[in-house]
Amino acid sequence: MRERICSRLERSSYEMATGQLPFRGESSAVIFREILDRTPVPAVRLNPDVPPKLEEIINKALEKDRNLRYQHASEIRTDLQRLKRDSESGRSAVAEAPAARVGKLWKIAVPVLLVALLVAGGFYYRSHQQSNRLTEKDTIVLSDFDNKTGDAVFDDTLKQGLRVQLEQSPFLELVSERRVIETLKLMGRSPEDRLTANVTREVCQRTGSKAMLNGSIAGLGSQYVIGLKAVNCDTGDVLAEAQEQAAGKEAVLKALDNAAVSLRGKLGESLSTVQKFDKPLEQATTASLEALQAYSLGRKTVVAGDFDAAVPLLQRAIRLDPNFAMAYASLGNIYSIGETTLASENIKKAYELREQVSEPEKFYIEGIYYLHATGDLEKARSIYELWAQVYPRDFVPQNYLAVIFREFGQHDKALEHTREERRLEVNGVNYAALVNRYIYLNRLEEAQATAKEAQAKNFDSPGLHSRLYLLAFLQNDAAGMKQQVDWAAGKPIEDEMLDLEASTVAYFGRLKKAREVFSRAVALAERAENKETAAQYEAHAAWREALFGNAAEAQERAAAVLALSTGRYVQCNAALVLALAGDEARAQALAGDLVNRFPADTEVRFYCLPTIHAQLALNRNDASKTIELLQAAAPYELGEGVVQLYYSCFYPVYLRGEANLASGQGAAAAAEFQKILDHRGLVQNCPTGALARLGLARAYVKQGDTARARTAYQDFLTLWKDADPDIPILKEAKAEYVKLQ
Repeated sequence: MRERICSRLERSSYEMATGQLPFRGESSAVIFREILDRTPVPAVRLNPDVPPKLEEIINKALEKDRNLRYQHASEIRTDLQRLKRDSESGRSAVAEAPAARVGKLWKIAVPVLLVALLVAGGFYYRSHQQSNRLTEKDTIVLSDFDNKTGDAVFDDTLKQGLRVQLEQSPFLELVSERRVIETLKLMGRSPEDRLTANVTREVCQRTGSKAMLNGSIAGLGSQYVIGLKAVNCDTGDVLAEAQEQAAGKEAVLKALDNAAVSLRGKLGESLSTVQKFDKPLEQATTASLEALQAYSLGRKTVVAGDFDAAVPLLQRAIRLDPNFAMAYASLGNIYSIGETTLASENIKKAYELREQVSEPEKFYIEGIYYLHATGDLEKARSIYELWAQVYPRDFVPQNYLAVIFREFGQHDKALEHTREERRLEVNGVNYAALVNRYIYLNRLEEAQATAKEAQAKNFDSPGLHSRLYLLAFLQNDAAGMKQQVDWAAGKPIEDEMLDLEASTVAYFGRLKKAREVFSRAVALAERAENKETAAQYEAHAAWREALFGNAAEAQERAAAVLALSTGRYVQCNAALVLALAGDEARAQALAGDLVNRFPADTEVRFYCLPTIHAQLALNRNDASKTIELLQAAAPYELGEGVVQLYYSCFYPVYLRGEANLASGQGAAAAAEFQKILDHRGLVQNCPTGALARLGLARAYVKQGDTARARTAYQDFLTLWKDADPDIPILKEAKAEYVKLQ
């Protein structure tokens, strides 16, 4: 840039004053080297008529060190005016020259230097502006607004509004709120600490970001002044600024919107994307400052991991503005964790209002609508894939794509998307997800190493501890499992950990102990008013009872399940339990209701209903029909499924094995049961993992392979050596084993 400026200056000033080029060469490269390394012959030596003061001005304009050059047009204008004044009054060296010569030189010098200054200034401005622009690889950290008004309604609210406006940009990338919180923890600070300019700068440097964005609001009589300033984290240089005035409180969001749009362009975003992705804040969020305040506090609470505390805040935002689409969507997404009926209601409302929101928020709402409200996973996938194309640096669609491929049973693809998510955004949640992906793929060493890495980097999370529990189970580490159960005591994850513990105890046939542990999990979930989660735990217990042969107990617990919730996956589980326990009428009724209520739900259509109908067919001793019905579930049977809340139990595979046993197809049955044993990372501590050993023993009997059958029976009976002796399926297994002796 310096070479180009000097080149323009020499042609516009030096050449016109002396009649010669200051630098010569056979090529542009030679000329540039001359410009950088050599000082030109003084102009006065080539043209004695050039006054000394004019030569000083020319030399300063030609100065190689830009810190010594003219910095502003006003500086050179002042020097030229002074030179003109002195020449006319006779107080300078110019006055000693003949009047005609002075007039001639003045006519030449002024235009030459003005042109030179404009050329140099233009290049300086463009080079300075270019250096201030961000690239698509840069990230920005938002500080908390400096609220000088004393009005608490602006606290957190304007920062949230600014985030919504800037996140519309496919060019700019903001560091996520979760990553900011985790960085504060690494700094030894509380997640509640205010992000002042100094704190934000350290967060910015630690996250490898290019800029921090400071915002302020001040009162000016009845008006407000909103200021935004983007600052280079390393140098402290101001990259861009924007300021707007608001005529009153009701105009503050519009002024903030205008300032943010202006800043986007100054930071390097193209005019076309600014215009294309520019939903006004009052539409993208809400026109109510109070509603936006409640929403921003709710989001902050969600990011901190306290979902229960976020619910009343989001509900307040909706009461203040019944058309606040993102408040409905955020509330619905919280409910999707365990209250699917409430989730569906809120997400559907958000979907109806989706045309009001920004482009990324629209993707968000449409994605969770198909994922959680209708359950159409294929449509959800298409939304998230498009989102990832439009906003390739956004980690959120990668997270949801991983979830969808997990449901499809395509765990290699799920792993790819989780890795991409972590590349874009490192946090405790996606570390836990990555551990889970490795567990599902039976890559236990990588899962363990990833968990250790997460904890070493202070990326701990409740989800990571539930995965550590499962890793301990898969590695037969009783002490490791106890450590995680003890860690969860008194924490919001305690009920989930107790449900996992109940499954583990039942896996070894200790059914009475499992009942005791699971009842504690249910009580905790009910105390937290998570009725659907409590119902799911009840469903797990009911299903175990049915599998182990306690039909009456299973039917009783199924009734308890439905008394707590009729959410789709709870109802799927209850219907399957009733089918397995022999209550065909109620199972059919529930299945019919599911068809009517959830006609587009992928898991209901292709996992739940085929499995229920296949179980009923097997109850009628129609093995071929059972296998035929299970074909619909085959593409999804390696997925997480709906039989358990957190992981797959391979029940369609288990049921196919049972059907093959019933039809005398020993080899085919053995292949199905072996598939369960080969996928321990997916089956985990499901009862099907234990019973597959018994199924394999029975399959070997069908094949006439007594030796292998005896070994398989021994494996099962060893696993259940401490089991409750009155479990029906255990009694059957012992009797069958005796016959082989």
